[in-house]
Amino acid sequence: MPRSPLRIFFATGSWAILAFLVLPILVVIPVSLTDTAFIGLPKEHLSLQHFDTFLHSPEWLQATWTSIWIGIIVAAASTALGTAFCIGCWFLSDRAATIARWVMIVPILVPPVVQSLGFYKFWVTLGLIDTHFGVILAHTLLALPYVTISVFAALTNLDRRIPQAARNLGAPLILAIRTVILPSIRPGMITGAIFAFIVSFDEIVGVLFLTVRRVETLPKMIWEGIQESVDPVIAAVATILVILTLLVTAAAVARSYAATKPHPS
Repeated sequence: MPRSPLRIFFATGSWAILAFLVLPILVVIPVSLTDTAFIGLPKEHLSLQHFDTFLHSPEWLQATWTSIWIGIIVAAASTALGTAFCIGCWFLSDRAATIARWVMIVPILVPPVVQSLGFYKFWVTLGLIDTHFGVILAHTLLALPYVTISVFAALTNLDRRIPQAARNLGAPLILAIRTVILPSIRPGMITGAIFAFIVSFDEIVGVLFLTVRRVETLPKMIWEGIQESVDPVIAAVATILVILTLLVTAAAVARSYAATKPHPS
């Protein structure tokens, strides 16, 4: 059966949009294999020298590790705070919960530069400039809206009568939350934690405002490498991140497919 012109148009447009989004990212792969000392395509042969530089550079490795452990702490803190906030709103009236939800989501609408300037003015007063705790606190505040969106979405699928039944059977509020609500919203919490880690790991504007020299994260190292010298190591780092992202995405897709695939009886 021949395809209609409309279906062909939408299919072609979808592939064009996908290519527009993906191809600029994939360009960094050949650039990372360049044999030159500047960013560009390989001239004579492919080389892994810039990957070797990254793997043996104390500065790059330290910045990568700093971004990782800060992201883990931010994910844990924002997930705990965001989940507690969402559960508290869930027990409130619908109108109060709606207002609280919108107040929490407002930071996403504020431009990053405006947020970072506000952090800077307040962090100067608190003495948190160029400290790991200051970066963690700022990243946690930035990640909280993403956690609340995910957990709120999970709570909408939870029947309010289930925790009420647990309370009627004599379970204290804390026990009902721990044994009934938290297991039910665990997927939303995990999703929120992943988003919080990504927000923290990828954050650059706030780090530039809040740090000087004592705190070096991977995005800051990349930014400084672009500003001071166009270092091909940046392309090597980007390639590693792209490959890791593709592997994690493929694993998630494979797991979802395995979960939905019917098991033979």
